[in-house]
Amino acid sequence: MFSTFQLHYKGHDVRELSDPSHAPYADAVSANAKPSGTARILLLVAAVIVVAEAITCLVLAVIGIADLDGDSVGTGIGVSVILAIYGGFQAWAAWRVNLGDHWARSPLVVTQVIQLIIAFNLADIPVWIPVLVGASAAVALACLLAPPVNRALGADQHV
Repeated sequence: MFSTFQLHYKGHDVRELSDPSHAPYADAVSANAKPSGTARILLLVAAVIVVAEAITCLVLAVIGIADLDGDSVGTGIGVSVILAIYGGFQAWAAWRVNLGDHWARSPLVVTQVIQLIIAFNLADIPVWIPVLVGASAAVALACLLAPPVNRALGADQHV
């Protein structure tokens, strides 16, 4: 195996290979190009929706902490912590996907699918709330899974 490596090694630097198709591992992994054009616009729309959802989660977490009573202290704190973590992670993933990180789209897609399921199961509340939750999740999913975004984020980068 080492002899195969020696055939491609120039001998000056460990990072220099005679085969130009090989990029150093660190350069290949960290070379995230920001999406541009239509993909950039679609990702910004999705990010605005996701950040609005994240802010809603954070506000609900604060309201949950402020509205604690003696019977549900443990549940109230637990739900508030989960909502805060969920909202914070959504906002962070939206920021990272706009920077071109391919991995950040997957958690955003999962959270939007979860929100669609939640929207279909909301009952005994004004009808505009499930419509708003479902519509925002559907628009964000459409933006995240659009062909220009797939081309921009789904590029196979050889290591």
